[in-house]
Amino acid sequence: MHKALQLPVKKLPEDAEALRQEVREFIAEELKANTFEPQCDSWLGYFSEEFSRKLGERGWIGMTWPKKYGGHERTALERFVVTEELLVAGAPVAGHWIADRQSGALILRYGTEKQRESFLPKIAKGECYFVIGLSEPNSGSDLASVSSMAKRTENGWILNGSKLWTSGAHHSHYMIALVRTSPRDPEKRHDGLSQFIIDLSSPGVTVNPIRLMTGEHHFNEVLFEDVFIPDDMLIGEVGNGWKQGMAELAYERSGPERFLSTYPLLKELVKVVENDADKYAKVAVGQLIARLRTLRQMSLSVAGLLEEGITPDIAASLVKDLGTQFEKDVAETARLLISSSPSTSSDSQFEKLMAQAILHSPGFTLRGGTTEILRGIVAKGVVGR
Repeated sequence: MHKALQLPVKKLPEDAEALRQEVREFIAEELKANTFEPQCDSWLGYFSEEFSRKLGERGWIGMTWPKKYGGHERTALERFVVTEELLVAGAPVAGHWIADRQSGALILRYGTEKQRESFLPKIAKGECYFVIGLSEPNSGSDLASVSSMAKRTENGWILNGSKLWTSGAHHSHYMIALVRTSPRDPEKRHDGLSQFIIDLSSPGVTVNPIRLMTGEHHFNEVLFEDVFIPDDMLIGEVGNGWKQGMAELAYERSGPERFLSTYPLLKELVKVVENDADKYAKVAVGQLIARLRTLRQMSLSVAGLLEEGITPDIAASLVKDLGTQFEKDVAETARLLISSSPSTSSDSQFEKLMAQAILHSPGFTLRGGTTEILRGIVAKGVVGR
């Protein structure tokens, strides 16, 4: 097997399992108090300021960051356990998710000391939310063709352009955007790109909703019209945005949210077929469970590599490719096995979760890099090395 596809088997330490019990007890208390109802795809669209703040108070945001920036210096595997339990519970974590998963990590790696001291403690408290600014209306999945342009001015930059499919921009405070800072060179398509932290309350920023088939609002179009960005909001080096952005995506593609978005439905499906005499149904659900166990081990191995300071971009792309297909298959298997009337307003928890999963599933293999892009990364990584 190619070296890039070899994932070391990783086991969780005892400390991490003890933390798991602590998280489960917290979630049980919250469910008993009816502070939330489990939902599919909760990390993308289930928002609660209060819940994010509670997680911050418990030290479950910014877990791996240095204490001097508000973090808690815990391991990537401990963070894995917390995120896994929150996703399994379908908890409202969308508010802080992007900031905790990748914006904070990017600022920690490439940001200035002032940026770290300013943003990371607020993120760790669950009080500061970020969005991703990558896709654009005419760029599709080809990020090298982004055309939003920041031009030099006195003490900063003036930004014009737009970003599309920005989840949670209407709730968030800042965006980390990949934009052009020099004209496109057809021979060097990845050059001339830079990353900026953009205050979404700045004059010239407009956030327009893009609603789902369900009527839900978590995608947005964000327009920039002569938006001033101070010099100290540049992340890293001018022109190094492509390299930084690709490193950021490795944090995004391998986590348990790439195969647990429909777990609340799978849990209900297991309850439904437990007393079903149909052996075919039990076999079909058993196959899903076997795939879930494999995906979890792969994701856990990637977390272990990140803990060692390795950025496994090929393995992360594989986890997302296989994981998002699994998420869609959970919804489709439930639909085929169980006769029901899915509805987001049903009194049946199974039917409600199935409706959420079916309506959200078209986006599973698109967000965070389409299946085609991911397979291109794997192919280039394996053949080209």
